[in-house]
Amino acid sequence: MSDFQKTKSMFHLPKGIIYLDGNSLGPLPKATPEKVGSMLTQEWGDMLITGWNKADWMGQPSRVGDRIGKLIGAPAGSVVMGDTLSIKVYQAVASALELNPTRKVVLSDNGNFPTDLYMVEGLLKSLDKGQELRLANPEDVEAALSEEIAVLMLTEVDYRTGRKHDMKALTQKAHALGILVIWDLAHSAGAVEVDLTACDADFAIGCTYKYLNGGPGAPAFIYVAPKHQENVRPALSGWLGHEAPFAFDIDYRPGTGIERMRVGTPPVIALTALESSLDIWDMVTTADVRAKSIELCDLFIAEVEKRCPSLELSSPRDGANRGSQISFKFEHAYAGMQALIDNGVVGDFRAPNSMRFGFTPLYIDEEDVIGAAAILERVINDNLWDNPKYQTRSRVT
Repeated sequence: MSDFQKTKSMFHLPKGIIYLDGNSLGPLPKATPEKVGSMLTQEWGDMLITGWNKADWMGQPSRVGDRIGKLIGAPAGSVVMGDTLSIKVYQAVASALELNPTRKVVLSDNGNFPTDLYMVEGLLKSLDKGQELRLANPEDVEAALSEEIAVLMLTEVDYRTGRKHDMKALTQKAHALGILVIWDLAHSAGAVEVDLTACDADFAIGCTYKYLNGGPGAPAFIYVAPKHQENVRPALSGWLGHEAPFAFDIDYRPGTGIERMRVGTPPVIALTALESSLDIWDMVTTADVRAKSIELCDLFIAEVEKRCPSLELSSPRDGANRGSQISFKFEHAYAGMQALIDNGVVGDFRAPNSMRFGFTPLYIDEEDVIGAAAILERVINDNLWDNPKYQTRSRVT
């Protein structure tokens, strides 16, 4: 049984703050400064460039990738770290299109995170082969599948509402039609139970600064199913994806297995920070995290609907159909969220009118949920949001 009281004690949580925005940026594990500091002084400081061998910095992307793999049902040697989620989207879509060359359509949904769609649009323009990006409503994706589609690219959990796609069912239906499938796990990894092997996913990508608490700008990951690894051509043929980077060959030869999906120099400091969070994840099971998450979200819905009848739930009511976040619609959502933050509850705003809250059992408990709902009640019902200082939008909302 996972001990969430213990895990909560392992995070730096500012006094007087209830933090419900771990679905955007996870809080700092207390062990991270020491772990990173040790790496800086004992490895970079003392080893200098020899750290690439002595501390195995070069092997870190695959080593950490295997740890992420345990959280998403991926076998060893199928996940590698590095770069940003946008880069990993580009890699996955480009590779999948080459594996399905006779088809011209990439299908996604209009609730997908915009950067995923931007990367596909840019890739297709560069390829200039008559390919198109086609969008369906999230609930209509299954009906939109057809034999003209090359790639299905979806984010499992909708960033706006938390609505959750049925990964296994959609993957099976797509495969029956000869479609390759890419899953973005940005709001899934560390939030819901994922089993890429059981779902038979072809590719998966995700970030590590949300539920996995890797810190701002933490590196992304990419998964390639073992059955595809030796046939995938990396669209971004970076030096460290080469079969023998230190042979300094003029011509590119892809590395073996998942190593070929590496691009640039590993972000060693950032990966070290991520490792300290993964040490906490080693103490829990994803099943326990998921079960507790549903309990906390259900409690929040009940408390908010009881206290704030003017707010409209936009997330699925059934916990099985959503991720680990809850969104409520409110006409003055931006101002409402700024007032809420000013009163000690940190969530976030998503255009046009959503107040969004993330729930992570590793550091959120029932007391936090009830306390947040009580403060939200005061912000909404006492019109605390109706203050000019909450109306001016910051660059990051």
